[in-house]
Parts: sequence; structure tokens; C-alpha cells
Amino acid sequence: MAEGRIDRRSPLPYYAQLKQLLTQRLDTEIEAGARLPGEMALCDEYGVSRTVVRQALDELEEDGRIVRRKGQGTFAAARKTDETLFQSLTGLYEDVTARGDELRSRVLALDAVPAPADVAAALELAEADQVIYLERLRYVGGEPWVLARTYLPIDVAPGILSEDFSRQSLYGLLEDKYGVELDHGRRLVEAIPATAPLAEALGVRPRDPVLLLRSTAWDVTGRPVEYFVAYHRGDRSRFQVSLRRRRERQSTVPNMIVHDDPPVPSGKGAHTPKHAS
Repeated sequence: MAEGRIDRRSPLPYYAQLKQLLTQRLDTEIEAGARLPGEMALCDEYGVSRTVVRQALDELEEDGRIVRRKGQGTFAAARKTDETLFQSLTGLYEDVTARGDELRSRVLALDAVPAPADVAAALELAEADQVIYLERLRYVGGEPWVLARTYLPIDVAPGILSEDFSRQSLYGLLEDKYGVELDHGRRLVEAIPATAPLAEALGVRPRDPVLLLRSTAWDVTGRPVEYFVAYHRGDRSRFQVSLRRRRERQSTVPNMIVHDDPPVPSGKGAHTPKHAS
């Protein structure tokens, strides 16, 4: 991609390129709270359609990088402080079935696509290298719970494009069928307001809080083999962090446990740990 321009020869869609260009500006030029150019100004500046601009802005809003205010415009969101969070490397399917519930997934996409810049960086690939893209809307008890977008290196699981992910565990499949030995992961969690498309998918209202998880998993050789972005319903998820005071003067390492049960006042009983993947 030419610096600051849309590359018409790139295999990456225009909206993905525009998202990257605007992300760079948010990182280097545009201060938190500053107003971004309007949609038509962006169309003129980058030579793209309004549909492309809106899709790029939708994804930036989903990522928590911008805030749209009706009648006022689009503004750079305040940067959030990263926390070091660790948890056991289990999947949503394993946790839900372990507690006796049924998890069902509606597969929205399963294809080989060029890796966007953030995905390529997480998986240690070259930008636009082919990756497996799996998008699932996941239901527990017939209710939409999580929208998950997962990326895998193309050579990690040959034949995975023909798999049925409506009722099986990705981690279980990787380990049992494709011989991937998962070892450890890193996850970042933050709260963002639901965009209109995300709210419709999860069955909540626009701008209701959702929990955004970004995760990278490594195998026993140290190779990154999975990257996902998952949006959890804020009214069905919470995080419990276990802390321990160490004698040594060093930073503590918290464990992250996600709970999908409603809060105690709902009368649905105790909370069962759940991890998002």
C-alpha cells in the first residue's frame, strides 16, 4: 500500500486499506477527542465510495478507536490502558459443554482471505498472506451470546475449510484432527459500545456495552496459530480476576476468567467460569 493512499493493485479490500490508513492517523496524528473528517471529505481524500468509508468507520467503531455522535460527527476515542491478563487456554465450546449447556454456532463466513495488517502482525505473517477466516455467531440456550472472528495461518489445518463448525470446538478440532499442540495465549479485554450491526447480531440495543476480546494463541513450538476478535454481550458477560500478593517486589500477574451468566440479582444462580474462544 502506498503511504497514505489506497493501493488499487492490493488484494486487500479498499475498506480494509482505509481502516489501516485511518488507524495510522489515529496512532500518530489525531489526538483523543479530536474530530475526524466527514464521510464525504474522506471519500474525496482517498478516492473511494461512501460505502467503503462507512464500512471502514464501522469497523473502527467496533474496535473502540472512534466515537460517532449523532449530529456532531466522528471523534477519536480516548486510548485505553492495557492490562496484562492471563487465563487458561480453553475454548467457549469446552466451557459451555462442561457446565451442561449446549453451544450452537451459526457460521457466517469460512474462507481463505488476505490477512489484514493487525492479523498478519499477530500471526507473524506478511501483510496480505492468505489466512483462514472463520466468523461465527454463537448461541447458548438459543440466545445470541458472542460474535467471534477467528484467523488461522493457511497451513495450520489443511482441509479445515470443509469442516462444520456449527456444533464443534475449534480447539478440539485443531488438537485431535490436525495435531496442533496449543500451549499458551494472550488476551486483551475492553468495553466498547455496540454498533448498530453488532447490536442487531447480538440482540442488544445500539450503544449497549459489549466486551471486546482480542486473543492470540501459540503452539508448543512458539508459533502463533490463532488470532481472534470476539464481541461478548455486556449483559451476559463479566470478568473475574484472581489476584495474589507476592512477597517479592515485582508486578503481579492476574488471571482472567469470563463469566457468561447474568449477575446474581437476576436469580439465575451461581456463576460458572467461561472463556471466550
